[in-house]
Parts: sequence; C-alpha cells; structure tokens
Amino acid sequence: QLQLVESGGGLVQLGGSLRLSCAASGFTLNSYTIGWFRQAPGKEREGVSCITNSAARIDYADSVKGRFTISRDNAKNTVYLQMSSLKPEDTAVYYCAAKRVNSCIAYYKYDYWGQGTQVTVSS
Repeated sequence: QLQLVESGGGLVQLGGSLRLSCAASGFTLNSYTIGWFRQAPGKEREGVSCITNSAARIDYADSVKGRFTISRDNAKNTVYLQMSSLKPEDTAVYYCAAKRVNSCIAYYKYDYWGQGTQVTVSS
C-alpha cells in the first residue's frame, strides 16, 4: 500500500523551530516531486514548499521564504521541512504530497497525500 506519513509536528513558542518529516512506504520518493502544504482552521489549504525529484527545482511560498527549508534524503526515503523563526500564523495542519511529474507547477496535481501533522505556534 502506497502511503505518506508526516511527523515532527507539535507545540512551539514564537521564534522556535521544528523539523517535519515526510516518509514514504510502498514506493520510493526519489522518483517523485514532493510538496508541503498547510491548512489552518477556517482557511483554504495553501502550498508551502515543493522539491522536484532531483532537487533541481525548489519553491517556497512568499510567507515562508527565508524561514523554511525543504530537503530530501532519498536514502532514507524521506523529505524534510525545516521550519525556523516560527510565527503564530504558521499554525496549521501540515501535509506532504507526492506526484510523479517532475514539476512544482500547480497544474500537475499530486497523486498521494499524507494524513497531516499539527503545528501550533504560541505567542
């Protein structure tokens, strides 16, 4: 069964850091573009970051540029999202997703989604 599992969420204070992990089972992530998304209560889901299978292309939402870093460890079949200088507005459920297309362009939809991990930033 193809599955993505996020971990690493939690409660952190303003200015703190967290590292989210997205691990795959049933398939190898190195052939997939991976995206991180988040959804806050009452808001639409938004894209946070994306990394293509070769890491040749990396994108960030303007709201997280300079604070978040996406990376992948294909040997561990895992993609990470390092989050620093966290703000209360970063509070959301964070999801990772995978797509076969080697592109971060939103036109190409994601094939698999994880269940999400909660990130809460207190002020």
